[in-house]
Amino acid sequence: MTEPALIFPATRGTGTGFELPPLALYIHIPWCIRKCPYCDFNSHTAAAVLPEDAYVDALLADLDQDLGHVHGRHLSSIFFGGGTPSLFSAQALGRLLQGVEQRIAFSADIEITLEANPGTFEQAKFAAYRRLGINRLSIGVQSFQASKLIALGRVHNGDEAIRAADMARRAGFDNFNLDLMHGLPEQSLDDALADLCQAIDLQPTHLSWYQLTMEPNTVFWNQPPQLPEDDLLWDIQEAGQQLLAAQGYAQYEVSAYARPGRQARHNLNYWSFGDFIGIGAGAHAKLSDPQGRSRRTWKTRLPKDYLDPEKHFLAGERLLEPAELPFEFLMNVLRLSDGVAAELFVQRTGLALDDLSAARREAEARGLLCADPARLVATREGQLFLNDLLQHFLP
Repeated sequence: MTEPALIFPATRGTGTGFELPPLALYIHIPWCIRKCPYCDFNSHTAAAVLPEDAYVDALLADLDQDLGHVHGRHLSSIFFGGGTPSLFSAQALGRLLQGVEQRIAFSADIEITLEANPGTFEQAKFAAYRRLGINRLSIGVQSFQASKLIALGRVHNGDEAIRAADMARRAGFDNFNLDLMHGLPEQSLDDALADLCQAIDLQPTHLSWYQLTMEPNTVFWNQPPQLPEDDLLWDIQEAGQQLLAAQGYAQYEVSAYARPGRQARHNLNYWSFGDFIGIGAGAHAKLSDPQGRSRRTWKTRLPKDYLDPEKHFLAGERLLEPAELPFEFLMNVLRLSDGVAAELFVQRTGLALDDLSAARREAEARGLLCADPARLVATREGQLFLNDLLQHFLP
């Protein structure tokens, strides 16, 4: 895998080896046609008419308040997440992108990703999105099988999902991701592999393939469906990974698989402890200053409050203490199959590698961390039991 630290040029900081990380932008569009029973994201059922103009105005005003965190950097990527960002018109997203570029310069090779649902209504807009400069789609398929889609509360069917991928390619998207779940209610090994084979047949450049989990504050948490037993989940995971590898999709993160050179740059920046501004209802951010201090921020969660001019966009922020940085850094980078160069720890945190020495030795002795002084990378067992590995680096 290409080393994430080399993909994104960094700006040299001062003093301790810290380097100001690359900068990305996350934009949250909080509305969906219908809330899925497994979803714990900040999403809300859309009204018949969305307040597009007011929300774009709010997003740009929100961004204005965050411009002090840019520190001369260009945007390496933009990610529209949700909710369902493809509910917004191309006109609204075009005005938003124009406003963003007027405020922060774009890198020449910027990656701009839009999450989309496979419904026919969104498909008709794909060509218009591409003309705006959006150059990557992430299509939320989850399954191609009718019974599984009904169980998941999805509003599309399998045929629409197939047409969405074809439409994306015809609209000029040569780079798109398919989101696919496994471990679904009453799913067999054959069911899971059939979904995966159908996804591969559509020839996406990237696949996010991950297990359904029960999250608090969801319908499934309160009314859990019957999920496959652990042994079957393990069989699905192993067989699926073998199939993906055989078809040329390399696993570069816990649930991310890509064709060569098609890893998601926005997510690589996130997993490499890069910086990202977050705008929109409930958006989170991780931001650094030239002195090496890192903070996390989060925005007002409810759309009605976010759109209220009497209320603040910023709901809270927290400065990360130096003692927290090892865990915060490793919680991200150890998700990467190849890990990162050990020196990236110094560049992203300003701390010395020696600060990790004792915990590294303990994790290596347990077989959870590779004994490689030049890299920070989990073993196969460490990737399977990542929480156990991270326990060694708690402050």
